[in-house]
Amino acid sequence: MDTGKVLLGILAGVAAGAVLGILFAPEKGSDMRRKISKKSEDYAEGLKDKLDDFIDSFSEKFDDVKEEVEEKVEKEIKAAKAKV
Repeated sequence: MDTGKVLLGILAGVAAGAVLGILFAPEKGSDMRRKISKKSEDYAEGLKDKLDDFIDSFSEKFDDVKEEVEEKVEKEIKAAKAKV
């Protein structure tokens, strides 16, 4: 799945939740704004953590593939030199 679409979906969900929360909340505006601000910070932190995990996972897989390709190239070079 495209990361940009996932991030856009998450942001849209956060925005929709905030709007619905404001519409249906029986609290004072200042209290509601404070809660929305806190929730937004929580969502942003969670999103940042997930993005960091994704980047770490991607980097690890990339390094594994890179190492595997380097080993195969080295093996093929040795095989080619042996034939010459």
